Amino acid sequence: MGLAGSMAREMIREIENKSKEFYEFVLPPVDMHLDGDVLVLQADMPGFEKKEVKISLKGRILDIKACKEAKKGHDMICNQRPDVIDKRIRLPVRPAEDSATSAKYEDGILTVTISVQKDGTDITVE
Repeated sequence: MGLAGSMAREMIREIENKSKEFYEFVLPPVDMHLDGDVLVLQADMPGFEKKEVKISLKGRILDIKACKEAKKGHDMICNQRPDVIDKRIRLPVRPAEDSATSAKYEDGILTVTISVQKDGTDITVE
């Protein structure tokens, strides 16, 4: 293969590395919705096992971390899935003092439920 082919292959490899870095630091995509007094977050994290996912909540900050070992012994042609996720999310509502939280990881989707503190008073409009 000539110089041009070698340069093209190297450029494609570099683009693949950058796309993987982008996914690791910007994504995973997270959806949030409020269901009564519960905030539900869903994050797409395919390719990880449940034991590799760690979650912590401190104040209004939710940390989602996941780390897996890169597969070795294979002739990898393309590897764009992340090996590391380190996502810090500022919650739009305040967790309740005795916040009942739970998390479930199934089919590559992490679902976190957090009890939230209700601020203020509802006013009925007549």
